[in-house]
Amino acid sequence: MKIQILDAATTPTARLVARLVTQDSLPADLEPVLSEGAAMARFTGKPGQTFEGFAERSGKVVRVALAGIGKADAEDRKATLEKAGAALVAKYLVSGETALALDVSDAALSAEEAVAVLTGAWLRAWRWDAYRTTLADDKKPSLASLELVGAPEGTQALWAIEQGVAEGVAFTRELVTEPANTIYPESFVERCKARMEGSGLTIRVLDDAEMKELGMGALLGVAQGSVRPARLLVMEWMGGKDGDKPVAFVGKGVTFDTGGISLKQPGGMEDMKWDMGGAGAVAGTMLALAKRKARANVVGLCGLVENMPDGNAQRPGDVVTTMSGQTVEVINTDAEGRLVMCDVLTYAQKTYDPARILDVATLTGAILVSLAHEYAGLFSNDDALAADLDAAGKASGDRVWRMPMGPAYDKQLDSAIADMKNVGTRFGGSITAAQYLLRFIDKGRPWAHLDIAGMAWADKPGATWDKGATGYGVRLLDRLIRDTAEG
Repeated sequence: MKIQILDAATTPTARLVARLVTQDSLPADLEPVLSEGAAMARFTGKPGQTFEGFAERSGKVVRVALAGIGKADAEDRKATLEKAGAALVAKYLVSGETALALDVSDAALSAEEAVAVLTGAWLRAWRWDAYRTTLADDKKPSLASLELVGAPEGTQALWAIEQGVAEGVAFTRELVTEPANTIYPESFVERCKARMEGSGLTIRVLDDAEMKELGMGALLGVAQGSVRPARLLVMEWMGGKDGDKPVAFVGKGVTFDTGGISLKQPGGMEDMKWDMGGAGAVAGTMLALAKRKARANVVGLCGLVENMPDGNAQRPGDVVTTMSGQTVEVINTDAEGRLVMCDVLTYAQKTYDPARILDVATLTGAILVSLAHEYAGLFSNDDALAADLDAAGKASGDRVWRMPMGPAYDKQLDSAIADMKNVGTRFGGSITAAQYLLRFIDKGRPWAHLDIAGMAWADKPGATWDKGATGYGVRLLDRLIRDTAEG
């Protein structure tokens, strides 16, 4: 969606005009027909609530929309403003209107608040219709531009920054939405290269032979059942001080997960195209950081594989040797994400010696049992990092909930013939998965694991997304970098 930011003296060209309404406070200058209509429709300005009417202005009939922004002193005001912008776009995206003029002259917004409205609108406008060939005209998106009228000073400069983050979210959604016959390890890399060209990111790619040379037996064990070769994608953004240790983000990139020999049930298996949601979030975050020229050193690493039940696939009971030298008895080939992640975590630490390391993964179904689709599970060996992520989640809207860890859970991973098993018992599955990853973290290094299995994909629309890929994680990780790694 094209965004134009205009001053209050500019006359908008759109025939659809919108205003923001504080709860229980309709604008005094609103035409009586609109005020009465809003009252009849029980429109009070609650967050995300909308109302539409028509009025004659300067001899022309104008379509007028009102969007509620809740109470002026609400603690979650940024979220309610995003919701208002998103609600307007959702209402008019396929309405036949091509432009929306949003007049905020009397809304008493700060630049940050105006940008929140724009962010909600821009994100809600995202759709992926690449494979729709028979879509009726009245179902196709028509709304192509938004004119923000009367924006406060500084809005344009701030939006130039925040739009970069929104584009990172959109890129994550794109990667997660694409089917597995389009996005697989090699094409994931090529899509990132194409999108990140000229951004200032340095990209390196390791192939099967290079990873074998490094001893990544766990990652390659998952990949060996697929005709698609594995890849390790590394994206570097060094916008901070020379010599400062980077923050490392590691993403799980299982571009399709059948479960391998431990085959999943057929029902819902098509959803496993988004088992690379962690890698998608890392790629989107790196694009966002580059777009807004973040003043920090950050490296993003994506372990990319496809998990298939080929005659060459690894079997339950196989033992693999990881890059760290530790051995793993593979009890369940459907617990493959942690096998991929452990080798990438080792590589990240050996190569970059990061100040902090965070991994992002659609790792377990068990996390949905605990947290449903409301929070990502947060696991960490460092209270300060966990607190920073919690604060970033609250500020960004990508919410996290810290989960317990401890020796009692870790004991479940002990193997009779190897250093560890890749699964524990059926209880506490998301916790034992995190305990497994912790075994590959250097002593004393701050680490966090985000299990986003309940957040990467949505079966119903949310505040700023339609059904499908949410782009979860980009805004969270970007906010963490802003608050803790930038000067």
